[in-house]
Amino acid sequence: MSSARTSGPAREISNQRMPAAFFGHGNPMNALELNRYTVAWRAFGQAVPRPRAVLVVSAHWYINATAITAMERPRTIHDFYGFPQELFDVRYPSPGLPALQEEVADLVKPTWVGADVDSWGIDHGTWSVLIHAFPDASIPVVQMSINADKSFDYHLELGGRLAPLRDSGVLIVASGNVVHNLRAMNWKRPDEGFDWAQRFDGDAKTRMLENPTEFATLDAHPDFDAAAPTPDHFIPALYLAGLAGAAERTDSEGTEVLVDGYTYGSLSMTAYTLGMSCTVTGDSRSSSTPPGAVDPDQSNI
Repeated sequence: MSSARTSGPAREISNQRMPAAFFGHGNPMNALELNRYTVAWRAFGQAVPRPRAVLVVSAHWYINATAITAMERPRTIHDFYGFPQELFDVRYPSPGLPALQEEVADLVKPTWVGADVDSWGIDHGTWSVLIHAFPDASIPVVQMSINADKSFDYHLELGGRLAPLRDSGVLIVASGNVVHNLRAMNWKRPDEGFDWAQRFDGDAKTRMLENPTEFATLDAHPDFDAAAPTPDHFIPALYLAGLAGAAERTDSEGTEVLVDGYTYGSLSMTAYTLGMSCTVTGDSRSSSTPPGAVDPDQSNI
């Protein structure tokens, strides 16, 4: 059974303001592979101050409520199909932090945030990234669901209201893909992006870097329906945009691109940081291994 790797002595928890990030997580096979995206995720984990907890908004917990995992030992969820057994064997055995649910609930009142004690855990939108960023799995991890009934403005605002957590040692991470169209994916185009995908991701990048509070208006973009035919993978980026909008516009608090690129034509792998710069060097390969004979829109990437 595979599990998170050990990585030397743990660093002491930092008392400085935590950065925040959005990761385009793409193919879950990235959990097992070394490519330009996973190298960037590793560089981020090595550069970030050690948090007391990681709060993740993942595209793969898309339900009709706003909730936070509140169990001591969240389970590793394998929410995909058709991939090799090696990927299903992966475990990310990080502890949870049930008390963080109460902190968030108090912080965002009157918005209701429920406590999930047994239904969810850590899905691949979270562990496929964290297994590279924090391979020893020693930092408590909690997930926050995406409320499918709420508007983009709700998610943008809620992201901004989470900002005080950054001053209490919580690293806020959002994980999805700004461009995510499973039906249009082509396994034979592992390192390419369709023209419409590049247009949309480029315009989204301009807004995230220059005017993040306008990120929620991308639903009016002419390529939005192709780029985000379902909103689940787009919405996590709204949380980073909300955090960026809540931050002071200073050199140290701006948004930056950590890594970018495209895969299978219709996925953008763009990742952003807020409040930190991170130099990425190393492997330049970008493709990840597709599953066997599974249709792309049946893979649940």
